[in-house]
Parts: sequence; C-alpha cells; structure tokens
Amino acid sequence: MRDETPEQPAPLRSGYTTGSCATATSLAAARLLLAGEVSEVAEIVLPKGQRVPMRLTFCRRLETGEPGDSGRVAEAGTIKDAGDDPDVTHGAVVFARVRLVAEPGVRFRAGPGVGTVTRAGLTLAVGEPAINPVPRQMMTRHLDELAAQHAYRGGFEVTIGVEGGAQLALKTMNPRLGILGGLSILGTTGIVRPFSCSAYIASIHQGIDVARANGYTHLAACTGNASEDAMRAHYGLPEIALIEMGDFVGAVLKHMKRAPVERLSICGGFGKLSKLAAGHLDLHSRNSSIDLEQLATWAAEHGADDALQAAMRAANTSQQALALAHAQQVPLGEIVCRRALAVARDIVPPQVSVEIFAIDRQGNVVGVAR
Repeated sequence: MRDETPEQPAPLRSGYTTGSCATATSLAAARLLLAGEVSEVAEIVLPKGQRVPMRLTFCRRLETGEPGDSGRVAEAGTIKDAGDDPDVTHGAVVFARVRLVAEPGVRFRAGPGVGTVTRAGLTLAVGEPAINPVPRQMMTRHLDELAAQHAYRGGFEVTIGVEGGAQLALKTMNPRLGILGGLSILGTTGIVRPFSCSAYIASIHQGIDVARANGYTHLAACTGNASEDAMRAHYGLPEIALIEMGDFVGAVLKHMKRAPVERLSICGGFGKLSKLAAGHLDLHSRNSSIDLEQLATWAAEHGADDALQAAMRAANTSQQALALAHAQQVPLGEIVCRRALAVARDIVPPQVSVEIFAIDRQGNVVGVAR
C-alpha cells in the first residue's frame, strides 16, 4: 500500500477504477484493429455519463502465430491511477488484448493477473473471469458503438490482464472469496472516490454471500488477524467462514438484513468494540474515537469508585483503562460487549443469533456477550 496522503487543505483527488482502465484499453485496441488508429489517449463514457480521457502507455498490434490471427489481434495498456485512495492496484498496468472473431458479441477472458471465480455466491458464475458486471457492460457498450461506426458485423474476444496482479491479489480478499489467480476488475461508477472504501465493503458483502452459498450458517466477522485467530481457535471455523471486516462492522450488520445467517460472531479489539458499544458503525479512527470518559461512566455503573474512574479517564489507551478496571474486578470487557451486542441487535434481523467477543492486544478474550 502507498504511504498515507499527507494532510492538506486541497481536496483529495479521485481516480479511476480497473473497470474504467479495462474499458479504455479494450476500446483503443479494437479501434486499432478496425480503424488502424494507434491511440495515445482513449476517451470513454462512464456509467453516469461523464466523458473522461485516459492516457495509454502502449497501443500495438500483435502477431500471435496462431492460424488466422494475422492482423486480428491488438493490445493496449494504461497505468491505473486511483487518485488519493490507498488502492492496492494504484500504479499497476491494466491491459486489454482484443481479438476479432466471426461470431457477433463480446466474450471476456482472464489474462495474466486477473482471477477466475471458483466458488458460488458471487455475481459471476463459477469458471468466469473475475470481471464484474458493470465493467463488462461498459466494455460491451463501447465496443458495440465502435463496431457500428465501422460497419463491423463480427465480434470481439477481450482478454483483460494486470501486470503483477497475481501478487497484488494476495493483499486482497480474493483468495478467501475463491477468486484465484489474480485481481478482480471492479467498479460501478468508473470513479474511485478517495477513502470511500466502497471496494472493501463490497468484498465484505461478497465474503458473506460466498460463505452462505457454500452452506455455511455460522460466520465470524473479525477486525483483524488477532481476532481471526481467536475465532479460529475458539470455533475451528474455516477461512471461508471468517469475514475480514476491518473497521466496517456496519457493513456486516446491515448486510444481515439481505443475507441473514443462523449465527454471527463479531470479534475485535476491546478499543474498537468500545466504539461499537457507543453506537459507531465505522470503527476507523478518522470517523470515531475511543471515549475514555464513557468507559469510566460505564465502569461507575458497575461499582467503580471515584479513584478508579479518574484513573481510567487519565489512561493513555483503552487497554490501560481495561487493565485498571479488571484489577479492581470491574468486568469492563463484559460491559462493553453487552452494549455492543445491544447496538448490533438493533440492526440485524431477529432470526440471526449474534454474539460479541472482545480481545486484548495479545489476542486473549476479555469479554463475551450473547
């Protein structure tokens, strides 16, 4: 991941999705084949109607050596610019290889660095290249329009690749989702909004959907590696049933309305779950803060004396406040979990059994509520 964007008064810069990159490069490659035009820039129309020019790093014909391919294959590439969003694909070369074929229509293939779907539960069928529906629609629309302009009655075979995509995919949730061999080509608007985290939330939803489609009725949503390890040790759950939610507990809870399971375990660090207990559904520090005053107040309701409350308010971290409370037999971990459970129960449907686990920095469970 790139370094964090420094704080500055200027607005954060938006970028373009891998779906936009695939559209621009497939259009440029097809135009070279049909019009003989080597493009340096390809202008595309995004789903909401914006016209954007995208600069290409190459646009060239290919000689594959396959019978009948001479003059019928070309490729183009562009460098993915995610703007100021910390996107794993920022700076990667996304390319399209286009082959003219006799049968009308557009068929998609996974090239190097693009994954293939191997599990049910996604919007794409098993065996399909991980090129999501909106990018497919964008490419098809642009290629159909190009074909009409040049009175071309044949079709296109479009192979999308990402240089180094197989390695980049290991930093994403694709392997857990059963998308193997590379990245997904994503995007619904064509634009990456800085820190919108929409792709991460979409991956959370996909993880839940894939687990359900494969028959798993007990899922554990975890904030990180330590909480995953705790749930794996406690329940013996397989990878597919462990949902890496990061800070987006709200994305998990709200998705339960559309995709309920029998049992949902939520596990996270004590500090993060104290934010959920206070009603926050985004646990990232830029959107919510640990409230030591609130922790002291909750402890007071369960017997904490004035000295303990003062020490908790003056604590450097939530973990220190937790240790102070537990040293005086105030069950702060349990208190926070019960309050977090109440927040979760207000969101998920009644048929979903919910439980909350809080862990300390060593991965030890310090509170449970069911």
